[in-house]
Amino acid sequence: MTSAPAAGRSRWSDRPVLRSLRLFSGLVLYGVGLAVLVKAHLGLDPWTVFSQGLSRRTGLTLGELTVVISLVLLLLWIPLRQRPGLGTVANALVVGPVLDLGLGVLPDAGPVAVRVVYLVVAVVMVAVATGLYVGVGWGPGPRDGLMTGLVDLGLPIYLARTLIEGTVLLVGWLLGGTVGVATVVFALTVGPLVARALPRLALPPTLPPAARA
Repeated sequence: MTSAPAAGRSRWSDRPVLRSLRLFSGLVLYGVGLAVLVKAHLGLDPWTVFSQGLSRRTGLTLGELTVVISLVLLLLWIPLRQRPGLGTVANALVVGPVLDLGLGVLPDAGPVAVRVVYLVVAVVMVAVATGLYVGVGWGPGPRDGLMTGLVDLGLPIYLARTLIEGTVLLVGWLLGGTVGVATVVFALTVGPLVARALPRLALPPTLPPAARA
């Protein structure tokens, strides 16, 4: 009789302070990681290429466009029947301002060796950050939800991801976004690194004392 309440226990009430701290830490780390990638001047991840391309045409900052794009993507969740969580909304609102703050504070990488270090640090930061905020269990990011929505419609996950990221990369590049070696490195390494980080950083639900007994 004790297993049913444990199974149905909501993560919203399970260590909310700890989950909130991990969520916020992950989103801040993600925004800083994107800023480090920009400062490397070796190319950008597909979504930031898209944001940069739009930035060149609209005059909005990368962070502002990151928020705008996230909110637009959440509208696309409606026909895909995806349900956002607190983590989804926080992702949409936090990463962009942190990205702009990081761009204003961090120095540009100079020599090529320093740029490579920036690239490696950025990729690791993004992977760890993803493990932190996804591992909280309070909902995926707006971009992740778009992908899972297409998967629910029957597309294989690799095809859904390729379709989405390939489209935004192409459009961003045509708009003047920066594509380079970092774009390829990011695409090839972030997925495997997240796959390693997420199991280690996920915060599973706890069981009530009666269930543990």
